[in-house]
Amino acid sequence: MGTSETFTFNALPANVSELQALPEASLDSPFKTTALAIAALCNYEANVAATFEMLDFLKGPEPLSNLEKQFLKDRLLGKQYKTFSFFAGATPDNNYTPAKPYSITVGTTPYSFDNENWAVMYVTSGGADSPRPVKLRKKPSTGQWFINEIQCLSDIRIPKESDPWA
Repeated sequence: MGTSETFTFNALPANVSELQALPEASLDSPFKTTALAIAALCNYEANVAATFEMLDFLKGPEPLSNLEKQFLKDRLLGKQYKTFSFFAGATPDNNYTPAKPYSITVGTTPYSFDNENWAVMYVTSGGADSPRPVKLRKKPSTGQWFINEIQCLSDIRIPKESDPWA
């Protein structure tokens, strides 16, 4: 892993207003945008529409497509634990219950910035063996980083409470 930054949230945002009120909402680094994307995704089961509004803000000039919305549904429906697994303290043994305040570390690799105005950031899940990617694109006119692809939601080890072999 290259460099990393850790972000702490006392509470996770439940709507776009709460998200925009966070200092990271300046979106002036790919680290901040990635951390906010994971925080927003944690709201999926509570309120899908509000989660999509938050992600639209984080995607900038290109809102979520119907394909992306379906992708999120396929990855998260009944598996909300995946998004919480990226926060410190969340493991299969505690059913991916993160420590509070919520803390997430976003990192890079030597290849994260290979293409100008693009970045691939990495978040580590307590239920996976390797860090998972999130692809971002920079808007040069504003200097802001926006989500391009949320690639970190593939399956992880299931929570202990759901594991018949535990």
